[in-house]
Amino acid sequence: MNTIGSSGSLVAPEVWDGREMREALAGRNISDIYKLLRKHGVSQRQIAAATGQSQSEVSEILKGRQVIAYDVLARIADGLGVPRGYMGLAYDGATAVRVADSDSGDSPAEEDETVKRRKFLSHAATVAMGASVFGAEESGWAAASAQTPAPSRIGMADVQQIQAATKALRDLDYRYGGGTCRDAVVAQLHWAKQLLHASCTDQVQQRLFTSLADMHSLAGWTSFDMGLMDPARSHFGQALQFAKQANDDSLVANVLYRMGRVYLHYHQPNEALKLFQLGQIAAQDSGSSLTVAVMCANEGWAYGMLNRPDQVSKMLGRTQDEFARARLNEAPDWVRFFDENDLHAVTGSVHDALAEFDPERYAPMAVAETIKCNESYDVDMQRSHVFGLGMQATNHIRAGDVQQGVEVGRQALEIGAQVKSARVPDRLRPLQLEAAKHTTNPDARDFSEQVRKFRENRSI
Repeated sequence: MNTIGSSGSLVAPEVWDGREMREALAGRNISDIYKLLRKHGVSQRQIAAATGQSQSEVSEILKGRQVIAYDVLARIADGLGVPRGYMGLAYDGATAVRVADSDSGDSPAEEDETVKRRKFLSHAATVAMGASVFGAEESGWAAASAQTPAPSRIGMADVQQIQAATKALRDLDYRYGGGTCRDAVVAQLHWAKQLLHASCTDQVQQRLFTSLADMHSLAGWTSFDMGLMDPARSHFGQALQFAKQANDDSLVANVLYRMGRVYLHYHQPNEALKLFQLGQIAAQDSGSSLTVAVMCANEGWAYGMLNRPDQVSKMLGRTQDEFARARLNEAPDWVRFFDENDLHAVTGSVHDALAEFDPERYAPMAVAETIKCNESYDVDMQRSHVFGLGMQATNHIRAGDVQQGVEVGRQALEIGAQVKSARVPDRLRPLQLEAAKHTTNPDARDFSEQVRKFRENRSI
C-alpha cells in the first residue's frame, strides 16, 4: 500500500509512529527504516533523492550496511521528514558545538592524576555507601551540565527510546571500538537529559534515572576507550549518581566495575581494587550472583597485578562459585555479557598478570585460558578478540613457543587494524616487549618492529 504523504513528505506522518518504525528509528537502524519505507511503497529512487544518497548506497544499506556517522544520520532524518527526536538527533549544529565544548574535560586537566584518582574514589565511596570512606568528598573533576529545553511530559516509550539507542551504540562499541560511536553517545546523552525536566510518573522517573545512568556509563567507557580520562571520570561519576537515585545496586556495581577497569588499564591496581570491593558490596545487595562473579573476577585481576597469588586463588574460586549458581536469564541486562567465554578471558587476564612475575608457572595457564575465549569470539567482539589474541601471543612467547606467539600476534594486528580504540596499541605493548627479548630470532625481531610501528602509527 502506498502511503506517500503530502507537502513533500515521502509517507504519511502516522507511518513514523508505527511500533516497528519507532523501534528502528530509536536504534538508528537505517536498513530497517528503508525496508519499512519500501513496504509502504516508497522506491529506492525516492529514498535516494530525499536523503541525498545514490541508489547504490541505498541498495547497500537495504542489504545491511550500517550508517554510523552523525551528520549522515541527521541528513537522512531531515530528508525523510522524520522528527529528529525519534532518532535522538534533536538539536542543531550550534548546540552540537556546545555539547563538544562542555564534554572536553579541560577544566580539571591541570590537577595531578593522583589527586584526580583520590577524588573519584572519594566520590564513588560517598555515592555507593552514603558516607565518605577515603576522605572528604570532592567533585571539582565533574563537568557542569548544560541546561536544555525539556518536553512538558514523558512516558515509558520515551525512556525505551533511550534504552534502544544505548544498546545500538554499545553494540557498535563492542564491535568497532569507542572511536566509531563516542560522539554519537555524547550527543544522544545531552538530548536524553532534557527529559529530566519533564513531568512523569514515579515509575517512569525511576526508569529514566536507570537509563541515564547506563548511557553515562557508556559515555564514560567510550571516552576511556579513546584515551579521554577526564571526560570518562566525569561520565562515570554522573552514572553513579543516577544509578543510586534509581536504587539500582546492580547498576552501581556496573559503573564501579568499569571505572576499576580504567585503573587496571593504567596500571593502578590498588585504586582499581578499592573500586571493585565497593562494587562487590553493591553487587551483593543487588542479589545477582552473576554481578558478584564479575566483581570477584576483576578483584582477582587486580590481585594478579599486585603479585598476590594467594588472593588470586581465593577470588577465582569465589568467581567460579558465583558463576555456577547464576542464572543468565535472571541477571540484569548489563552483566549478561559475562558468559563462559568472558570467564575464560578474565581468568586468562589474571594469569597473564601473574606471568609478569612468574612466567614459567603462569604463562602456560594464561595461554590455555585465552585459547578458549579466542576460539569463540566473532565479529561482534573484535576489540575483545584483539586483546585476547594479544595476551595469548605474549604468553606463548613467555612460555618459550616463540613462533606460535608470532603467528597469533599477527592475527591480533590484522583484527586490531579494524578497531578504533586507543586501548589496542596500549594492550599490545607487552607483546612488542616480549618479542623484542628474542634478539637472535629474526621472526621475533621483525615482528617486534612490526608491532612497534603498528602502535606508533595507529590512528584513531
